[in-house]
Amino acid sequence: MNHRVSALALACLTSLACGGAFAQGLRMPGSAGAGIGRPAAAPALSLPAPAAAQGPQSADFIVAVVNSEPVTNNEVRARLARAEQQLAQQQGGNRPPRELLAREVLERLIIEKAQMQLAKESGVKVEDFALNQAEQNIAQQNGMTLDDMHRRLARDGTSKERFREELRSQLLIQRLRERDVDAKVKVSDQDIDQFLREQQSGADASAMEINLGHVLILVPENATPTQVAQLQARAQSAADKARAAGSDFAAVAAEFSDAPEGKRAGGLLGLRPADRYPDLFVNSVQGLPVGGIVGPVRSPAGFHILKVVERNVAGLPSTVVQNHARHILLRPSAQLTEAAAAARLSDYRRRILAGQADFATLARDNSVDGSAKQGGDLGWASPGRYVPEFEQALSTLKPGDISEPLVSRFGVHLIQLMERREAKLTQREQRDMVRDAVREKKLEEAYATWAQELRGRAYVEYREPPQ
Repeated sequence: MNHRVSALALACLTSLACGGAFAQGLRMPGSAGAGIGRPAAAPALSLPAPAAAQGPQSADFIVAVVNSEPVTNNEVRARLARAEQQLAQQQGGNRPPRELLAREVLERLIIEKAQMQLAKESGVKVEDFALNQAEQNIAQQNGMTLDDMHRRLARDGTSKERFREELRSQLLIQRLRERDVDAKVKVSDQDIDQFLREQQSGADASAMEINLGHVLILVPENATPTQVAQLQARAQSAADKARAAGSDFAAVAAEFSDAPEGKRAGGLLGLRPADRYPDLFVNSVQGLPVGGIVGPVRSPAGFHILKVVERNVAGLPSTVVQNHARHILLRPSAQLTEAAAAARLSDYRRRILAGQADFATLARDNSVDGSAKQGGDLGWASPGRYVPEFEQALSTLKPGDISEPLVSRFGVHLIQLMERREAKLTQREQRDMVRDAVREKKLEEAYATWAQELRGRAYVEYREPPQ
């Protein structure tokens, strides 16, 4: 639901530091951090570090105990390897001393242990259907099949079972956070007015936002020099075509790009703060005017062509692409599991596509959402108005398409995209976008406070220092 969940997908293979949520070049999905119409700043999911990066294994031992649950040296070593890998990508040789970083990693593990314990005590669960969906989303956002992703992980020393175990743990923590933090954060009109005053006074002048057009020519792993040269030539052709007078960048992206947004969104990555983009992208377009094009630019993922479509300093876009959607929502209960709800929605989808049922009628008769009376119609919505899973599903649909069932914090949805348009924001819609931005900031602050309070209530006994 927040802007940062718009997938860079394969482009983010260029940097493990992109959003801080990457390892082994795989992008993790945003969390179900909020309700429909409410944004969320969810903690990023992360993948285990490659086994090769962890160094030789020594005899394991306990470094701390959290409410009777141990934290082992090997757990710290694995997480430390990941942190060092990310810092190497972000800062090169400029990194904190290893002992200091190890202590910070240990503290993070202690907080996570406390969160996991509270989730289990509170009965928070993640069913296999939601886990499977999250796993599939990760593969799709990285342009891979599920089997390809598992093979990629295995090459880096991470088994399918370990990956799913860590993913389930992180989803559990997200659901706990949704329950304990997200619903309690409110944004008043006074908060919005203060935000706008700060913008007008230039207090946020450093908050640069950009919208980039992107073409990716993917270079496979272990490509031969001849293959690389051929792909570079293809990238140069795409760049030349994009720079030609009267060129339509969306058409170039649709013709050449291997990135998901190339086909579905005209190559647009969406307006977002510059720090939400890989450093390679930001540095490459620095100084370019709106409409300027740079590339091909090489990264580990391949060759990129970038166009500055929009640049906004501490402000809001005047026009956005809006979606008009409707949905059917089923809420799991003791009598209805997520898997059973998904099966029921799959049957609805089959009947609608076969012309045997009407979407609006099924929504009125079965949906538990407030939109049921309108046949599930949610009206027109600007980017950032839905939870991440919902927004991601919408981005993959063409008008008239119906999604497969998907899970969010509200339940299981069946979504139909009815129309899509580019619209000029009204004053009310601009205030709604400001509300989203303010709430995201307040969520981040509230989450940090909540995590520290939980840490403070936990019994922690330190044993031997990590090695």
